[in-house]
Amino acid sequence: MFERFTATARDAVRDALVAAEEAGDREVTGEHLLRALLAPGSSLPLLAGRRADLERDLDAVRRRGGVSRADAEALASIGVDVEEIVGRIEGAHGAGALSGARRGRRVRFGREGKKTLEAALRTALRRGDRWIGAEHLLLGLLAGAGVAGEVLASNGVTVAAVESAFPPRAAS
Repeated sequence: MFERFTATARDAVRDALVAAEEAGDREVTGEHLLRALLAPGSSLPLLAGRRADLERDLDAVRRRGGVSRADAEALASIGVDVEEIVGRIEGAHGAGALSGARRGRRVRFGREGKKTLEAALRTALRRGDRWIGAEHLLLGLLAGAGVAGEVLASNGVTVAAVESAFPPRAAS
């Protein structure tokens, strides 16, 4: 499958593996793929102006142990203050205690990461593209129900915006 990936998309997949490893995570998720797409030099100018906000939101989700903003708001509606809980845990166990870092194991693509790659492939096929590029990875993230897609959407990165920035180029 990776032979159809552009150099930029292959770099993003490799960088996502590195990001997962550096974070101490066992599996590559949508978060790692999005962080790789946010790296300086990415071919996605659509994200460039939003980079700081997207990274801030990803860091906030990681600090909350993977609880998304929408989930935190849903919990708040029934009286559960996620930030208070995180603060207590970090007070007792140190900053980043919920980040889930587990070192010493080989990193692999988890279910969410695999689904993102599969969605990128399906998107490329649907659009008639003969390659899988960074824009397809971004569309794959938006197609999923993961935190990365939510963070993108909350920062105004939508399927329509990506499709407009990267119109399909049917094979000739």
